[in-house]
Amino acid sequence: MKTRMLGDSLEVSAIGLGCMGLSFGLGPATDRGEAIGMIRAAVDRGVTLFDTAEGYGPFVNEALVGEALQPLRDRVAIATKFGFSIDGSDRIVGLDSRPAHIRAVVEASLKRLRTDRIDLLYQHRVDPAVPMEEVAGTVKALIEEGKVLHFGLSEAGAPNIRRAHAVQPVAALQNHYSLWMREPEDSTLALCEELGIGFVAWGPLGQGFLTGAIQRGDRFDDPRDLRSTFPRFTPQALEANFAVVDFLRALAAEQRASPARIALAWLLSRKPFIVPIPGGTRPGHLDDNLAAADVVLTAGDLAAIDAAFARLAITGAPLSAALDAQIDR
Repeated sequence: MKTRMLGDSLEVSAIGLGCMGLSFGLGPATDRGEAIGMIRAAVDRGVTLFDTAEGYGPFVNEALVGEALQPLRDRVAIATKFGFSIDGSDRIVGLDSRPAHIRAVVEASLKRLRTDRIDLLYQHRVDPAVPMEEVAGTVKALIEEGKVLHFGLSEAGAPNIRRAHAVQPVAALQNHYSLWMREPEDSTLALCEELGIGFVAWGPLGQGFLTGAIQRGDRFDDPRDLRSTFPRFTPQALEANFAVVDFLRALAAEQRASPARIALAWLLSRKPFIVPIPGGTRPGHLDDNLAAADVVLTAGDLAAIDAAFARLAITGAPLSAALDAQIDR
């Protein structure tokens, strides 16, 4: 597996594994034994970046990742996140990035992850009630103590990225980015390039839509599936958006690849510091996704993709209004 740098010192596989969907957010959880096997299979195939968060479940995804990676700990980098307030019923009820809360979350995450250090610790969402300097200063202290190795932000806007980076260098920014969600191109990627910050793309396969696995007539009405709240996944929007999949399937056929490989290869082509973290529930998904690291898209291919997406009218917002409201712009 090829590697890429996040920041100036965190080297990871060019494609990581987003672990959330194995236990949360995309319908029924994968059987635990199968999920552990999936994570370990990723290590065997050269994946070294594994992404989780206390908010995924909450808590259950960190515990799953910890169990899976404990015997392989020195071969991988684990990324997790703080920033939400979770009540006694394990419900996310708001944001909380107060220094004492960050420390409490890190201690709990270390236990669930069965490790003595977190390779990459993200603030999951910016908390407007806590100055970014306090957040970055707290993570800086945790780095000095050896409990955290690198600092990251997720869905932070440019002013807060700069404020955080001035206190503690930010190794990675994790934002939503894919062929059908290109907001980071407006200014975020240029800022990452300026400051030497890596970019980790979540949702790189459009929550499964860009793989071509979702069929016409599929419905997303399971309340355990976040896509049931996304306007882009209503029946009407899905039908309109199948033009995207039709284009990707045609291009993939020319490349003797799959739509997923094309979508991931496109992301990898955008900047050398971009690392997508697709999910997946079966080794077949893993093999298909990781093969994208060896797909070479020519200048002509990239121009054709840009021209096609300039013509395609994508229907529906990519996230629910509630999730979009948490993004710092």
